[in-house]
Amino acid sequence: MREFSAPATTAVADDENLTDMVWANAERFGSTVSFRRRVDGTWVDVTAADFAAQVLAVAKGLVASGLQPGDRVGLMSRTRYEWSLLDFAIWTAGCITVPIYETSSADQAEWILTDSGAKAVFVETEAHRAEVDSVVDRLPEVSHVWQIEGPSSGGAAAAVDELTALGAEVEDRDVHLRRRAVGADDVATLIYTSGTTGRPKGCVLTHRNVLAEVRADIEAFPQLTKPGNSMLMFLPMAHVLARAITIMCVYGRVTLGHTSDVKELVADLGSFRPTFVLAVPRVFEKVYNTAKQKAHGSGKGKIFDAAEETAVAYSRALDSGNAGLPLKLKHLVFDKLVYGKLRAALGGRCIAAVSGGAPLGERLAHFFRGVGVPVLEGYGLTETTAAAAVNVETAFKVGTVGRPIAGTTIRIAEDGEVLIKGDVVFREYWNNPQATKESLEDGWFHTGDLGSLDEDGFLRITGRKKEIIVTAGGKNVAPAVLEDALRSHPLISQCMVVGDKKPFIGALITLDPEFLPSWLANNSRPENTPAADLVDDPDLRAEVQKAVDEANKAVSRAEQIKQFRILPEDFTEASGEMTPSMKLKRNKVAQNHAATIEAIYS
Repeated sequence: MREFSAPATTAVADDENLTDMVWANAERFGSTVSFRRRVDGTWVDVTAADFAAQVLAVAKGLVASGLQPGDRVGLMSRTRYEWSLLDFAIWTAGCITVPIYETSSADQAEWILTDSGAKAVFVETEAHRAEVDSVVDRLPEVSHVWQIEGPSSGGAAAAVDELTALGAEVEDRDVHLRRRAVGADDVATLIYTSGTTGRPKGCVLTHRNVLAEVRADIEAFPQLTKPGNSMLMFLPMAHVLARAITIMCVYGRVTLGHTSDVKELVADLGSFRPTFVLAVPRVFEKVYNTAKQKAHGSGKGKIFDAAEETAVAYSRALDSGNAGLPLKLKHLVFDKLVYGKLRAALGGRCIAAVSGGAPLGERLAHFFRGVGVPVLEGYGLTETTAAAAVNVETAFKVGTVGRPIAGTTIRIAEDGEVLIKGDVVFREYWNNPQATKESLEDGWFHTGDLGSLDEDGFLRITGRKKEIIVTAGGKNVAPAVLEDALRSHPLISQCMVVGDKKPFIGALITLDPEFLPSWLANNSRPENTPAADLVDDPDLRAEVQKAVDEANKAVSRAEQIKQFRILPEDFTEASGEMTPSMKLKRNKVAQNHAATIEAIYS
């Protein structure tokens, strides 16, 4: 199949915008708990009426500060309640939100604030403030810097209190007139893609784009988005997927919590007890690897391994409709022994998870579905306002990213590139007509990804056009297939397949620092042995070789990894080798490890 469309079920009216949901909820469902926010270690309820009042108070402050409709406002913070509050307040004042990852360098923040022409910026901490202050003299447009967390001693009040006080004299009516003047085709946000090469580009997303995405998501997940359900957000809010799902929760009256401390994530999940979670594949890999590590470390490795095989077999049987009685009984036993504990780690009430941002390995997807927490994998980009396709509970194929969401058409071009059309497709790249022209043609967005549609309209992503490796023998190799399989091994953190214009395929592999202690203990090595001392360890190499052999089964002989090198350190955002959304910057990795790559072929 070359093209598949999902009809739109609800159109976005020209006079709608993203603030409408806040006042609709407040007026009709004022006592509904919209948020639960962390205050001194406990979750405190925020009703729909409370939230609308706080949004209005902050918006009045923004108006009083002199910001005009259409002005861009930067927002640099970890995931927290104030992120959502400020986002809606910026829109209510008629302005445009420009997210900045809280891990961004001063140089990155300067580029985004300069390119967007931001008039103001919110920062979270003293450290963020210092970062912006170091470049603010080169930002003539920026007239306000507000800090979410008040300084530890003296100084101005925190941003929310400061703006609330500043706007006390502004009439409610004036703010409502301003927010109602914003239409569906006005700009809501500029999201700078954390591109794997070059300067980030600002994706222009309108209120229509985001509303179309939110409504399609609610239609896709009716069980998850019932009013009264709950969701704990821990992904960075600067990421389009986290942002879209957050707004979806507000729209659908799903109680939303925020947490940014990943070290406390298990405890937060236990106390918040969400109905569903949103995560990237790396989180699911970590959950699986940690559970496996604990089981093997406590002498229950054989039980876990048997439970894992049963979960995968049970999930596969669901697809073919032939889970026999023996398999069902084994599954029931392991549900008591293993699966229930894994579900408890997600808070005990989690009925499903949503995943995006990168591919999830098929075995891992089968494992979680067999455990009782299906991971609904989707696909999209910043340019498609998050998901353009997604697996849903009633239409789920492991190994695919689902069918197009409502109102979206997906086409496979002659060269295999995935093209997308619909209300979720962005308008343009900010200040970059050349890039816009290269990506948008007759309403079709050229994703740069390669894929195929099956006879039922399910999309399978096979790689990136720009990442295709062409060996010296002329064989085209998509690295994603091999890399996804390798990352599913608990000992492996990251990997990068190499071999462009080379005689065979090789790979750079890094070790998972959380699983490594378990491997050291099981292999009679000193527990503090650094990874740098293990790169040539014969037992470790043999273990990694098993993972490589398993990954190689997914491809032809010409595409198989013939040699690999284990690196002493992981790829990180700090080293410039990963984007904030955990995508490999291949050029940077190749540059940093040029000698190691050359050694593979020497």
